[in-house]
Amino acid sequence: LQFYILHALVYTFLGCVGLLGTVLMTALPLWRVSAFIGANLIVMEELQEGLWMACYRQLNIKMQCKVYNSLLILPPELQAARALACVSIALVFIALLVTGCGTQKSNCCSDDMKAKNITLAFAGCLYLLSFLTTLIPVSWVAHTVIRNFYNPTVVDSQKRELGEALFIGWATSGVLLITGIILLFRFSEGQKVNTTTATWVHTCPVYHYTFCTSTS
Repeated sequence: LQFYILHALVYTFLGCVGLLGTVLMTALPLWRVSAFIGANLIVMEELQEGLWMACYRQLNIKMQCKVYNSLLILPPELQAARALACVSIALVFIALLVTGCGTQKSNCCSDDMKAKNITLAFAGCLYLLSFLTTLIPVSWVAHTVIRNFYNPTVVDSQKRELGEALFIGWATSGVLLITGIILLFRFSEGQKVNTTTATWVHTCPVYHYTFCTSTS
């Protein structure tokens, strides 16, 4: 019992970390930042771009942020990243709720352990799906940034570097992957226990007693 409680605490904690990571990744305007190379090396200004806004700061001036007026002004990778990041948040949130229903202390599914195991497996699949919806946009944006950085036809002022939000996204995708694997492992272990129990019940010997009465 203590093993299952520890398991539940681990994947619940990892799920909360995954949810926090996806929210930070989506909200922070740090997907692409200014690259201080060439002519930009002596310009004391910084540009930070995110999914929802861009922030601009000059020397001795407080940073100013402006929300994008239209989705269409964003490049394709940021448009896709915005949609997939929102999907990731929704998937992780739903997975957390489903995981809560699959724990042994939950009143969901009564005491049906088979149903609880299936619930945990479904939550694990949601975590694995959120892993993909988190990893794909982060890697896509990073690939575009690196490609443009080494492209000689792109002027230095248009080149960007990887922002902190991308690294948060990579770390979060790893957490989501581990959480999904743990839940699927928990499901497989539960299936083994159910199979062993069912086999023991079916192979348990049954004795029949016959009572004889003697007649005098």
